[in-house]
Amino acid sequence: MPYDGQLLARARAQLEKNRADNEAEHNRRVRVCYARIPELSRLDGEMRSQMRELLKLTIQHPADMAGQIAALEKENLETQARRAELLTENGLPMDYLDDIYSCPKCRDTGNGPHGPCECLDRLYNRELTKELGVLLQAGDECFDNFDLSLYPDSYDPVRRCVPRELAEIALISCRKFAENFPAVSSNLLLQGEPGLGKTYLSACVARVVAKKGCSVCYDTASSALAAFERQKFSRDPEEQEQASRRVERMLSCDLMILDDLGTEMITPMSTSALYTLINSRLVSGRKTIISTNCSDADLEKLYTPQICSRLAGEYLSLPFAGQDIRRLRRQ
Repeated sequence: MPYDGQLLARARAQLEKNRADNEAEHNRRVRVCYARIPELSRLDGEMRSQMRELLKLTIQHPADMAGQIAALEKENLETQARRAELLTENGLPMDYLDDIYSCPKCRDTGNGPHGPCECLDRLYNRELTKELGVLLQAGDECFDNFDLSLYPDSYDPVRRCVPRELAEIALISCRKFAENFPAVSSNLLLQGEPGLGKTYLSACVARVVAKKGCSVCYDTASSALAAFERQKFSRDPEEQEQASRRVERMLSCDLMILDDLGTEMITPMSTSALYTLINSRLVSGRKTIISTNCSDADLEKLYTPQICSRLAGEYLSLPFAGQDIRRLRRQ
């Protein structure tokens, strides 16, 4: 995944803070244990002396080196055993004075055998996901709080459906998408009039996916597509750079949530940007959730056949029906 330099710097700063906190906690444990169990300090001194002697033997390479190393190893094992006994006798785990790492794999360096460690990726994705503040504003976004009773359970002859049944299908589908992410085969297209819970369900998915350490971007269609335009046409270098970083995040994040498609001003530029966003993410195998107030017929009027073909073929359509939930709750 391409990294945004600013976000990566913040992730590395958090990694450094974790390392410093762990080191401070380790030093605190050592001080307390040495004061409480003075023999531990002596044993640790012996172990350090043994390591220095081993290094000395390796450099000098004496004739009886193998025998001396064997004797030194035996002495070291006895020292370690006595040290472990002291800790357990005092109600402490044997590894209580070992170095502390938030990530044992890389020992909090952030470096893996073939590039950045997964712990650094998680911290980076956490920084990226902070953008979800606009989406996760209610604070209660979870699937268990999605109230199906707000949807009529009788047949609607105009829409030719039972709204509650549609809402239940959407709930089950979104929950399954979130729980199985990133091993999901399709994208999601949430369709219906305003106030029917599309954005709320998107937020529920975002919470679950973000907790897995995956990167999630959220934006409205008008704002997201405007970033593409600023990236291409802005004469302000700083604004253009910010737009470029934002576009790169939208293209490279694990999950992109594009809200209110169809409310943006439809222009050749916005249509081109939408195609780029949808197609690029499909080609790279990254998943997207789109919510819109538009029906399939509306989408065909607004967008090119290339865009509509991808929405029809690569997205699971989840229609919503019923009354505006926001108005119901106010009443």
